[in-house]
Amino acid sequence: MASYAPVYHLELRQFPHVARAFNLTREQLDARFVRPWVDGSIIDHDQRRWAPERTRLTIYEGPELRVDEIGMGRGWGSVMRSSQDVTATVVADAERGAKARPEVEALKGAITEVAAGPISGDDVMALAAAAHPTWRASEQLALAEQAVWEMLHQGKLVLTAGGEAVDRDRWQSIVLSWATWTGVGDAAVALQLPGD
Repeated sequence: MASYAPVYHLELRQFPHVARAFNLTREQLDARFVRPWVDGSIIDHDQRRWAPERTRLTIYEGPELRVDEIGMGRGWGSVMRSSQDVTATVVADAERGAKARPEVEALKGAITEVAAGPISGDDVMALAAAAHPTWRASEQLALAEQAVWEMLHQGKLVLTAGGEAVDRDRWQSIVLSWATWTGVGDAAVALQLPGD
């Protein structure tokens, strides 16, 4: 899989109208489109108001498109060739995040503070346990998984194995592995801030 800094491309469709936005960061995507969508709020975009209950939302993640790949109506075709549909994942992250936002955001902040160098999954578990010592271990693990998962998708963390960045198609199997969070096993996985 090619290495790239992921961006997001979005389509809003309410017959007969279609609007698209290209090369969005995760923060732009969440703030302008996904959070309002999950909240059921009207989205103002492209001189039109889009009501979630009457509009289909499609989100793709992939490489940034050049101006010549977007111009003359070629943009969405370029997206379809070079990117993958992540609509369900992004919307589910936003819905889940809306329910657990304070705890997840606090843990994400703590991870950012301690991740000056590579950290392990059990380091993240220790942060979750320190923040919520009365929670069950399964709740602490769920919090750690969600925080790391969101940070990976937002480009705020890089997952490595043996010192090499892990392709995003392997993230899920690693994040869901018990060995990642306990340090048990021979797969040396680590998390670090981008550029470290």
